[in-house]
Amino acid sequence: MEVLINIGGGFPQLGWGQSNFKHFGSFFYRVRVGSVSVSSDENPSNSTADLQKSVDKREGSMTKKALKDLSFLPRPLSVTDFSTSSSSRSKVRISFKGLAGAYSEDAALKAYPQCETFPCEEFEDTFKAVELWLADRAILPIENSLSGCIHRNYDLLLRHRLHIVGEIQLAVNFSLLALPGVRLEQLKRVLSHPQALDQCNAFLNKLGVLRENVDDAAGAAQLVASNRMMDAGIVASARAAELYGFNILAERIQDDCGNITRFLVLARDPIIPRTDKPFKTSIVFTLDEGPGVLFKALAVFALRDISLTKIESRPQRNQPLRVVDDSNTGTSKYFDYLFYIDFEASMAEPRAQYALRHLQEFATFLRVLGCYPMDTSV
Repeated sequence: MEVLINIGGGFPQLGWGQSNFKHFGSFFYRVRVGSVSVSSDENPSNSTADLQKSVDKREGSMTKKALKDLSFLPRPLSVTDFSTSSSSRSKVRISFKGLAGAYSEDAALKAYPQCETFPCEEFEDTFKAVELWLADRAILPIENSLSGCIHRNYDLLLRHRLHIVGEIQLAVNFSLLALPGVRLEQLKRVLSHPQALDQCNAFLNKLGVLRENVDDAAGAAQLVASNRMMDAGIVASARAAELYGFNILAERIQDDCGNITRFLVLARDPIIPRTDKPFKTSIVFTLDEGPGVLFKALAVFALRDISLTKIESRPQRNQPLRVVDDSNTGTSKYFDYLFYIDFEASMAEPRAQYALRHLQEFATFLRVLGCYPMDTSV
C-alpha cells in the first residue's frame, strides 16, 4: 500500500494508492507500508496492548530506506529561510496586528532582525496580506503563559491555507511610560490593552489610577502622544517608549516575571522538515463518536515516544452539535470538536509519519498545519 504523508494540507480520505495525487500548496511523502488494520477495541483494559501490537506489526513491515529517501520531494522554502543570518532576512516583509511598537512587531524583529514590518488592523488581515503577496510572512500570537490561548487565532489557522514555518517565544516585559516631564505622582489614568492592564494588576492597584482599555499597547502610546495627555501613562514595551518619545517611569511592572507569549510564523509555502535540529509539528483533526476514540488517537503518539506539547479543542463552527439517539436516555446533543495538537517530532522522522498514518484510521478529518523548527530561546 502506498501512503501519502501530507505536509500542510488536508489528508485525503480516499485514494491512498493514487499515483497522480494533486493538492495545491501541499507536499507529500510517498512511502510503502504493509497492510495492517486496527480492529475496534472490545476489551478496554487491553486497548494499549492491542495498539502496541498493531504498531509493532505495522512498522516492522516498513523499511527505513523508503522513509529516508526524500530526494524526490519538490523544494519549497528551506529551513535556512528561518535562519538567524541577517542577509537571508534583509528583504522579508512581515505582517502583524497592531501599530509600530506592538509586541507582535517585537516578535517579528526577534525572528527577522532586518525585516520590513507591515502593520494590519486585524489578525485576519495579517493572513490576507500574505495570501495577496503584500507580505512574505505573518506573525500570529497563539498563546500566553498567563492568559492562555487566543482561540480566535486557532480558528483562523483552519480557515486559511497558510503554513506554520516557525515559532517565536517572546518574554513580555511591561513598562510604565509617560510623556517627557510627567512624574509618577501626576498620573491619574493608565491606558493599555486589557490583558496588559490585568497582568500589571498589583502595580496599578498600588499606584491608585484609573484604567482605560485600548486595542493594543502601541495604540495607547500613539493616542497619548498625539493628544499630549499629560495625566496619562501607558503600559507598553520599552521599544514603544523609544519610538514615540516617552520616558520610562517604571520597568518590569508585570505581576509575574515569567510572562511568555508564543507566536507562530506563517507563510504561503511550507518548509521541508529536517532531523538535524528539533522540529515541532502542528495538526488539527476531528474524530467520530465512540468509546475510547480520543484515547486511541492520542495513543498513536505515546506508543512511538512522541511528546505532545499542546492539546487544544475547539467546537466546530459549521456543525457545533452532534445529535445522538440513545434508547435509554433519549436524544442527546453533544459538542463536536476540532482537536489541535503540537508534538515534538519532524515529519522527516519515520515515527511521525507512522503516527499520522495510524491517526488517519480514527480521524474523520486531518490536516497538518505545519512542521517547523522549535524555538528554544526566550
